[in-house]
Amino acid sequence: MHHDLQVLADPAAVARAGAVFVAERARAAVAASGSFHFAVSGGHTPWAMFAELASEEVPWEATVIYQVDERVAPPGDPDRNLTHLTKALGSAPARVQPMPVNESDLVVAAVSYAAVLPEHFDLVHLGLGPDGHTASLVPADPVLSVTDRLVALTEPYQGHVRMTLTYPALARARQILWLVTGDDKREPLQRLLAGDRTIPAGRVEAAASLVIADRAAA
Repeated sequence: MHHDLQVLADPAAVARAGAVFVAERARAAVAASGSFHFAVSGGHTPWAMFAELASEEVPWEATVIYQVDERVAPPGDPDRNLTHLTKALGSAPARVQPMPVNESDLVVAAVSYAAVLPEHFDLVHLGLGPDGHTASLVPADPVLSVTDRLVALTEPYQGHVRMTLTYPALARARQILWLVTGDDKREPLQRLLAGDRTIPAGRVEAAASLVIADRAAA
């Protein structure tokens, strides 16, 4: 998959540019279809981006936010992406569809989350790990081979089982936005841009892709 690349000075500039891009996509989607379907990953950079979105014109009332992935942890846990997403949104009246990671049967919960996903995402935000993972599609995990489900569970990774969108779900994206910062991302970013499918991120396919990276990563 081809990736457009934008390199900026530092993480703050990446967050700012990401916010401008998200706001533009949101307005265009709402103008075209009346709603904006946006899937968000975890990590420090997206929360900085959400802070910048406060100064942008975003049609929050017509926005539905989905989680790309989530750790199986109690509600409010600082390891939960939802904890940070809720804080980052503040009073913005977007509708959030949280991953149901506190259900007793997580396999059934994954199926139920798949059922609420849209036919197409207007925008999917992804990050990039130093090991080349994205979403919770992590190296050597059986989840990488899931092609018949939109949502699946990982083996324990960094202390948590995770629920994640799979490659078929990410392929529903009309646009992917990668936010990549830090010198520990330099090697995986080079591999992503080169189309290296031996890292999980390199196997993502979607209609279009923009990478916004800081100088340290690029």
